[in-house]
Amino acid sequence: MKIWLSSPHMSGNEMPFIQEAMDENLVFPLGPNVKGFEQDICEYTSIKYATCLSSGTAAIHLALQILGVEVGDEVICSSFTFAASAFPICYLGARPIFVDSEPETWNMDPDLLRRAIEDRYNCTGRLPRAIVLVHLYGMPAHFSEIAQIAGEYGIAIIEDAAEALGSSYRGKSCGTFGDIGVFSFNGNKIITTSGGGALVSENESYANRALFLATQAKENAPFYLHKEVGFNYRMSNISAGIGRGQMQVLNDRVAKRREHFFEYKAALSHSKKIRFLESPSSDFFSNHWLTTIVIEDDRFEIEDLILHLEAKNIESRRVWHPMHLQPVFRKDVAYMNGVSECIFKRGLCLPSSSNMTIDQRNHVIQSIEEFLSSIK
Repeated sequence: MKIWLSSPHMSGNEMPFIQEAMDENLVFPLGPNVKGFEQDICEYTSIKYATCLSSGTAAIHLALQILGVEVGDEVICSSFTFAASAFPICYLGARPIFVDSEPETWNMDPDLLRRAIEDRYNCTGRLPRAIVLVHLYGMPAHFSEIAQIAGEYGIAIIEDAAEALGSSYRGKSCGTFGDIGVFSFNGNKIITTSGGGALVSENESYANRALFLATQAKENAPFYLHKEVGFNYRMSNISAGIGRGQMQVLNDRVAKRREHFFEYKAALSHSKKIRFLESPSSDFFSNHWLTTIVIEDDRFEIEDLILHLEAKNIESRRVWHPMHLQPVFRKDVAYMNGVSECIFKRGLCLPSSSNMTIDQRNHVIQSIEEFLSSIK
């Protein structure tokens, strides 16, 4: 069987919620499963408010709008991430300002962040309107330093925790530190609703505003009345039923992903050329959504290993292509130190599905060792 990078993993707990929706004809956006799923997220993360949406991208878009980002504003964004972290900035006619990573967590470098803020103010006379901070591959960022800097300048933080549900920093759930947090339930995430996301916050007005905008900005009137532009970003009651069942096994899914990471590390760490993305200290608890490695061996290209694994029926993938290297963002300002470019050149994501068996994992390990031993 194909060994996938990160496949959906159903538990069976989803069906009662879905069946109830079908039996009661609750097959529409919103509904009791959505409300229940929002409550589940709040209980799990200890956040006050959650608004379930059609995607994590939609959640970032609404978060930026709620925080007042407008045409011509600048928004700081992690460069080492998936494009969905940055695209919503463009939806609003704002400009992304990319900041590179520090080498410990691969997340936004606090020193570069400060430099970027000060330089943008010196260049434009205005501070960036917001910061989109990503917890990459489930690894928490150095949030305390970043929050301190953002606080000094009064800049709001959107936590892109799309990959970090189940991760925590100093005992607190990722996604709950910033002004607004974002989760994704895409099919490849640690739990899934097939597609979907959530916006979370301690601020009730943010949650209410998100729901209003996500439901086409329909005013409370006896007819369809719209005073501003809204969006069709609601989550369906069926999708939320899947999410409710998935939440019941979230801790198990986190445990299995972490098991994969530690077994990979134990098996492959004998090679001094393989470096893992791992927690810098006990302050950082990663869900290890994907086990990622850097192979510091210039005798081969990383694509060679990908093709070798593909021939063994194993899916692997390059790490994210940094945003400042993307053609679509070639004209945008970036503050770089070379960290993400080095990781991209030699980085690889290994199969990490929670339903991957021990035999499959061993097959991946053996295939990597076989490839490395063949390099002359």
